[in-house]
Amino acid sequence: MAETLPHKIEVYLADDHPIVRAGLRSMLNAEHDMTVVGEAANGRQAVREVLELHPGVVVMDISMPILNGLEAARQIRDQSPQTKVVILSMHATSEHIYHAFQSGVLGFLLKESAGQEIAAAVRAAAAGRRFLSARIADGMVNGYLREGGALFANSPLARLSAREREVMQRVVEGQSSAAIATAIHLSPKTVETYRSRLMRKLGVRNMPGLVRFAVSHGLTPSE
Repeated sequence: MAETLPHKIEVYLADDHPIVRAGLRSMLNAEHDMTVVGEAANGRQAVREVLELHPGVVVMDISMPILNGLEAARQIRDQSPQTKVVILSMHATSEHIYHAFQSGVLGFLLKESAGQEIAAAVRAAAAGRRFLSARIADGMVNGYLREGGALFANSPLARLSAREREVMQRVVEGQSSAAIATAIHLSPKTVETYRSRLMRKLGVRNMPGLVRFAVSHGLTPSE
């Protein structure tokens, strides 16, 4: 009888830096039980292709253009719940971690530790287990999940709807209201309304303030 080959975990990579994707792809493809099936440089592309490929695990940067990792993770959770998401981040502030797990991710991996931890993170997520970089204490995150609702429910980010967060990201990336309207199938006037509303909710009065907010919350790349 022919020996049955073990099923490989299909992994999708989303990061706006080609060199990061290349490094992760090389490490994951070197594992006996994993194969990289696709890549994206922005969150919108990642969501679209994940919904076509339905990989077992997505490894996704938290800060990407067009659609950030948290919003992409929410959409994947809602539309392809069998696909598990591991977030990559340069930082691990309490708010980053809380919003990541609220988005439905199963893993939070610091980029500085990715080389040592990526394979373990993918295996854990594929098995439905939570994974945290060693530098993040599990008990600390349990506290965030337990108390985070009270701690962060009134944070500025939590005040925005998903559409407002999307408009904000496109605005801080320099897209005009007309371009945004075309991209997300709204009228320019409606986009302007969203823009005014989200700035009012965030308490910011100008573009520099909006950019600082988006970068500090990991919603758009800083460079």
